[in-house]
Amino acid sequence: MAFFYPFRKSIIFQRLSQLLFVVLLFSTSTRADDGYRLWLKYDRLTKVQPILQNLQGIITPSDSPILKVAAEELQTAIKGLTGKTLAIQKTANSASIILKINPSEGVNNEGYHLSRSLGNLVISAQTEVGLLYGSFALLREIQTLQPLEKLNVTSSPKVQHRLLNHWDNNNGSIERGYAGSTLWHWFDLPDVIDPRYRDYARANASIGINGTVLNNVNASARFLTPEYLKKVAALADVFRPYGIKVYLSVFFAAPKTLGGLKTSDPLDPEVKRWWAEKTKEIYTLIPDFGGYLVKANSEGEPGPQDYNRTHADGARMLSEALMPYPQGVVMWRSFVYKADPNGDRFKEGYEEFKPLDGKFDPNVLVQVKNGPIDFQPREPFHPLFGAMPQTPLVMEFQLTQEYLGFATHLAYMAPLFKECLDSDTYAKGKGSTVAKVIDGSVHGYQKTGMAGVANTGSDRNWTGHPMGQANWYAFGRLAWNYSLSSDKIAEEWIRLTLTNDNKAVSTIQDMMLHSRETLVNYMTPLGLHHIMGNSLHYGPNPWLAKNARPDWTSVYYHKADEKGIGFDRTESSSKALGLYAPEVQKQWSLAACPPEYLLWFHHVPWTHPMPSGRILWDELCHRYYEGVAGVARLQLQWDSVKSQIDPELFTNVKGRLSIQHREALWWRDACVLYFQTLSKRPIPEGLEKPTRTLEEVKKLVDVYQIR
Repeated sequence: MAFFYPFRKSIIFQRLSQLLFVVLLFSTSTRADDGYRLWLKYDRLTKVQPILQNLQGIITPSDSPILKVAAEELQTAIKGLTGKTLAIQKTANSASIILKINPSEGVNNEGYHLSRSLGNLVISAQTEVGLLYGSFALLREIQTLQPLEKLNVTSSPKVQHRLLNHWDNNNGSIERGYAGSTLWHWFDLPDVIDPRYRDYARANASIGINGTVLNNVNASARFLTPEYLKKVAALADVFRPYGIKVYLSVFFAAPKTLGGLKTSDPLDPEVKRWWAEKTKEIYTLIPDFGGYLVKANSEGEPGPQDYNRTHADGARMLSEALMPYPQGVVMWRSFVYKADPNGDRFKEGYEEFKPLDGKFDPNVLVQVKNGPIDFQPREPFHPLFGAMPQTPLVMEFQLTQEYLGFATHLAYMAPLFKECLDSDTYAKGKGSTVAKVIDGSVHGYQKTGMAGVANTGSDRNWTGHPMGQANWYAFGRLAWNYSLSSDKIAEEWIRLTLTNDNKAVSTIQDMMLHSRETLVNYMTPLGLHHIMGNSLHYGPNPWLAKNARPDWTSVYYHKADEKGIGFDRTESSSKALGLYAPEVQKQWSLAACPPEYLLWFHHVPWTHPMPSGRILWDELCHRYYEGVAGVARLQLQWDSVKSQIDPELFTNVKGRLSIQHREALWWRDACVLYFQTLSKRPIPEGLEKPTRTLEEVKKLVDVYQIR
């Protein structure tokens, strides 16, 4: 025994040393904020309101899966925020959080009412899912330090279908994804359920999102195989207690590629039968399946036009397959355009879908991008909004920053969303905003929806850029209530996610509210659009003149020459402006057009006078330079809140702002130097001349196009 004692002692010491190292490592890592918890952090409050201190329990009317989730979320949150552990029970013996089904409550079937009754905090709703949303809303009130003594909040969602669209592929990649690979571990499903799926569902439920399209709109037919439908069903099981339905993007030609049929013609009886049987198979596995999203006859994807059929014909085939399942819908995307060197891509979706108004089945919604081109940093609202009174339209926003610098650029997108939602279509006179079109109040749509192309991925912090989380949050909040302001949503997110220090909140809120306009200035000021790098859509490439299609080039859009710049969409040229109501046409006429939309609708001389008192060329230069200066201000503002921000998170954002400043300079130099070759005018006095030549900038751009 004496022989082994020193050896055993050394082993024990080694194990204790390793354990101590692990404990120290764990304690250090738990102090750091890696962004995983999003806005559901539930860290201890510095000051707990008396009504919270007195709570003893959580009263729930049942232990159904949804109410179990709601009660456990409240229990976890109150424990983290106050240190108190509340018992979950059926009856109240003392002050409690009470979840109460109340059919007479003045809300819709997903809405809720929050109130205080004596020493209780009461969440009431018509349905269990309403109580779930109300539970998260109560926690938001607590986390953002709202006074609870006079709690009285009533809220219902403005639209029915509030969806994330994931452009995820079965090989693990994400199209236009900048936060890692897919969230869904397809090769592990259905046997291995990643805990992250539940946290994803929690985050979505907390902001009112009730649906998720799991796969890319450039769909693979493999998602309709029995193998993959079982995987989808496993995800649906995780999401169901959080009020979230799953949807699938479908490959239109699946009857041929997967079913072995000779055709995918939507009028062919065998094709219709195939889709009906496939739909029945899906609902057998997923009884609450949400329905189909379709990209057809767009950018090379197959569709009904391959068989000389219309989009309405294609949608009807799927809607008929869904008829036995009343909750199922078809969302048919309007993003279609032909490669016409003499045309205007701005008009394509309108010209294809406007004639089909009233020809879609009742369970079909047409999904329309916020603008007529493609998720640009600034776009006018799509002319289809207000132009299809007999067809429900779903708004499609993009959260992933395909054209906004990817996940290295700070761009708070709530102002972009609001700019579109608050735009007046004048479809039925003044006040017919885009928001009121999509919520059904203008045209009486029975089905309504809003979709956001997700910016999530496998990165630990979900969105790559930590502050990209705010765009996910803002989308959910606006899909629930589009009347919320950008600044209110920003303040909520900051207090939930970063800090409750008032001075820091004000500084970060200012950063966020100016970030998108700063980005527009150094990328596409005054209505320029689609002048980014080829294929990747990364970096500046205003000189791009050759591509597989003319409407994938930059010169197609900016039309710059020695006389001037901008795309003439007036009556004298493409006539795209004429797609809008007369009142909208007037506000974007040359005489009245705000500078932000000038080059969207008009080709104007370099000497065109601007409201600032400058000529167009000088104004363009000043905007590019202001964009760079704006990023420098963001850097200084972020540095000023260092003491109030978690060190890991602070360092992450600081590094990304450094990248953003470097790339803003890149954009400025590339665009100013290129457009100068056409304007033949000097860079205005007072603006520092670029230190590199146009050729040097072009070489830098070329590096990013190498495959």
